[in-house]
Amino acid sequence: MAPNNRSSKGTHFPLMGFLLLCLLAPLIFFFARPIHTHPDQDDIPAVTSTQVAKWREWQALQDLKSLFSKEVLDVIVSSTNDMGPLSLESFRKNNMSASWRVVGLKTSNAAYQPNQSATHVRQEKQKGKEGRSSVDRGQWTDSPAQLSRRQLIEKRKEKRAAELVKQDEEVIVKLEDSAIEHSKSVDSAVLGKYNIWRKENENENPDATVRLMRDQIIMAKVYLSIAKMKNKLQLYQELQSRLRDSQRALGEATSDADLHHGEHEKIKAMGQVLSRAKEQLYDCKLVTGKLRAMLQTADEQVRGLKKQSTFLSQLAAKTIPNGIHCLSMRLTIDYYLLPLEKRKFPKSENLENPSLYHYALFSDNVLAASVVVNSTIVNAKDPSKHVFHLVTDKLNFGAMNMWFLLNPPGKATIHVENVDEFKWLNSSYCPVLRQLESATMKEYYFKAGHPTTTGASNLKYRNPKYLSMLNHLRFYLPQVYPKLDKILFLDDDIVVQKDLTGLWAVNLHGKVNGAVETCGESFHRFDKYLNFSNPHIAKNFDPNACGWAYGMNMFDLKEWKKKDITGIYHKWQNMNEDRVLWKLGTLPPGLITFYGLTHPLNKSWHVLGLGYNPSVDRKEIENAAVVHYNGNMKPWLEIAMTKYRSYWTKYVKYNHPYLRNCKLNE
Repeated sequence: MAPNNRSSKGTHFPLMGFLLLCLLAPLIFFFARPIHTHPDQDDIPAVTSTQVAKWREWQALQDLKSLFSKEVLDVIVSSTNDMGPLSLESFRKNNMSASWRVVGLKTSNAAYQPNQSATHVRQEKQKGKEGRSSVDRGQWTDSPAQLSRRQLIEKRKEKRAAELVKQDEEVIVKLEDSAIEHSKSVDSAVLGKYNIWRKENENENPDATVRLMRDQIIMAKVYLSIAKMKNKLQLYQELQSRLRDSQRALGEATSDADLHHGEHEKIKAMGQVLSRAKEQLYDCKLVTGKLRAMLQTADEQVRGLKKQSTFLSQLAAKTIPNGIHCLSMRLTIDYYLLPLEKRKFPKSENLENPSLYHYALFSDNVLAASVVVNSTIVNAKDPSKHVFHLVTDKLNFGAMNMWFLLNPPGKATIHVENVDEFKWLNSSYCPVLRQLESATMKEYYFKAGHPTTTGASNLKYRNPKYLSMLNHLRFYLPQVYPKLDKILFLDDDIVVQKDLTGLWAVNLHGKVNGAVETCGESFHRFDKYLNFSNPHIAKNFDPNACGWAYGMNMFDLKEWKKKDITGIYHKWQNMNEDRVLWKLGTLPPGLITFYGLTHPLNKSWHVLGLGYNPSVDRKEIENAAVVHYNGNMKPWLEIAMTKYRSYWTKYVKYNHPYLRNCKLNE
C-alpha cells in the first residue's frame, strides 16, 4: 500500500517502524525457538545459558547478513551507535543507493522457513515540487539500469578525485624542487638576514641603479629631440633640466656604490617627466627612428674608441717606464766611472764549457733581465752549474753590466755582450739587416700617414723591437756560441718557477728545436701566421700544422749546424723582402725555418698568455716551470694585469737603493 499524502514527519514513523519490524522479526522468531538437543545429549556435558545465548546471537547475525547487504549493515551499525535511532536521512548522507529491497529470504537455519514468499521494500527519491521533502509522496522505482548508471557515476567521481589529488601532489613536488634549486643560487652573503626586504637585498645587480639612470638619460634624449620637433617648449626645457641633473649625478659612476645617497630623488623626478613626455609625445615610428640614429652614432663612437685604445695599447707596449729609464741611466753613468779592472765578471772559464747549463738571454731591459736571472738561480738545484749569456745593445750595455756587477747571481756564471760589437753581423751577411736599412722599410715604420700603415695589425708591427737586431739574433746562435752543444733560449718577459736542468735531458729525437706547442682546435696554426695565398707557402707548408712558442726553447746546436738552419732562415727571409709571405716578426720565419725540426715539449714546461689572456688557469700557472708574459701587458708596465703581476714582482729587489732612487716600487 502506498503511503498516504502526509508530511515528511508523518511518513518517517511508519516507514521506520516497518524497517525495524523487518529487522527484528527474524530475531524474535529465532530466539523463541526451542533448543533441539542431540539424542545422545546425556553423553555431552550440560551447556550453560550464557553459551546458548552467544550461539543464538551468532546465528542471528548470520541470518541478518543473508538478509541485508554489507553496506546497509554498516550504515545501520554506525547510525545506531553514533546518532541514535535510524532514519532515512542516514542512508542519504552516506551516499547509499536510494532503493533497497529484500527478495526471497532464505536463512541458513533449516528450522526457519518463513511462509511469506518475499518482503519487498522500496524507497524512491521523488522529484516533487519546490519546498517539498525528498520523501514526500510517491514510491522509489529505480530500475537496475539506473542503479548501474549511478554506480558508474560514483566510480567516475572517485577516479576524478584521485586524479586531482595526484595532480596536486605533483604540483607540490615541483614547487618544492623549484624552491630547493632557487635556494642553491641564493648568495650566501644574505643568508641569516631576518628580513629579505632589507635595503641591501633590493637589487641583485650592484649596478642596477646606474643602468636605470643610463636608460633614463637615453629616453630623455629621444623625447628631448621629439619635443623640440613638436614645439613643446615647456616640456623641452623640463627634460633638458632633468637630463643635466641626471648626467651630473651619474658622472663617471660604474656601480651603485659610486653614486651619492640623494640620487634616488633625481631618478624619481626624471621618471615623472618621462611619464608625461610619453603621454604627450610618444610616437612609435619617431621613437624607433631616434633610437636607431642614436645606436648608429654610438656604434661609430665605439669603433673610434676601439681604434684609439689599440693605438694607445701599442704605444704603451713600446714605451719604457720612467723608473726603468732612470735605472738604466744611473747604472750606465756609474759603470763608466768604474776602473777597467772592475768591469770584468768572474768565472769566465765556464763560458765555453759544454758540460754546464747554458742560457741565452737577449734584452735591452735591465729590470726584466734581472728577474729572469734571479728567478732561475733561486729555483736551481745547483746554481754553480748555470751559465748566463746576456746580449744587449750599446745603449744598455753599461747598465746591464753594472747591475750584475752589483748583484752577482750567486755561484752562477754571467757574461754580458754588446750586439753592435758582432762585426760579422752586417747587412751583407744578414738579410734582415739589409731590409731594415731599405727605404721602403723606413717608410713603413716612420710614415704613419702612409695608407699601408693604417689599422691595428700594421700598428703592431711598428714596434721598435722589430727594428732591433736583438730580436733576430736567435737565428744566429751557433755563430754567437760556436763552442756549445746545447743552449736554452729565454725571452726577457718570462719568470722561472722550477729547476730547468731537466730540459737538457730531454731527447729531441734528432730535431733542432724543443718547444711547447700552442695550437688549439684552430688557433695558432700555420695559416694564422703565413700567407697561404702565396704559392711558395702553399706548396711547402701545411696550413693546419701546429704552431709553437718562442720564449723558452731548447736548441741542439750540433744538429743546427748539420741542417744549416741559419741558411734556411736566410733563404726565406730573402724571399720575404716585400713582406708577401708573412708580416714582420720572428715567429713566422721561425715556424718556417724549424718546420719539421721541432720536438714538442710537455706543456707544463712553458705556460703562455699572462700578457694578454685574463683567463689562464691558476693551477697551470702554479705548476709551470716557466710562465710567459707574451702580449702587450708586460708586468713592468702600468697596463699589466694585476692578477698575474705578483709572479713577476716577487723576484724584483724593490729595496735596492737604485730602485728606490728611481721610485720603482710594487
